[in-house]
Amino acid sequence: MNMREQIEAAAARYPDQRSAIMPALLIAQKEHGHLPGPVLEEVSDILGVERVWVYELATFYTLFHTEPVGLFHLQLCDNLSCMLRRSEDLLRHLETVLGIEKGGTTPDGLFTLSTVECLGACEKAPVMQVGDDYHGDLDIARIDALLDRLRAGQATGAELAAAGPPGE
Repeated sequence: MNMREQIEAAAARYPDQRSAIMPALLIAQKEHGHLPGPVLEEVSDILGVERVWVYELATFYTLFHTEPVGLFHLQLCDNLSCMLRRSEDLLRHLETVLGIEKGGTTPDGLFTLSTVECLGACEKAPVMQVGDDYHGDLDIARIDALLDRLRAGQATGAELAAAGPPGE
């Protein structure tokens, strides 16, 4: 099923097409890796909704990416619970070992580093999301071990990325 068909099928579950914007954006991002302007416009056209509505959601929620991100998107929570458990120290460590600042992507395209307001996992603070996976109770040793595991798995991930987005 192509992206249009997937979005139309998802939209059929909603009485108002505007309510289908978020599921449609998730489908489009899975297909394209991120959501540049032309993709946002295509989603708007498929749903028959105002483009501004699609742009609003795509730029508001941190789960949507309007710019390309690395193969591994590291999203470190910087809300109060994580901050109290030293997430700022972890951010500085990540910036140092990756050689990038928050919001940047490593030159090899492997890692993008971001902070997010809340991941809703305060009991595991400090916590970081990598793709769909949460990693909690982090310290520098656990961060370094996680980075090593991600780098070790890069061949498989890089081969998948080189093959293009799913559905091609």
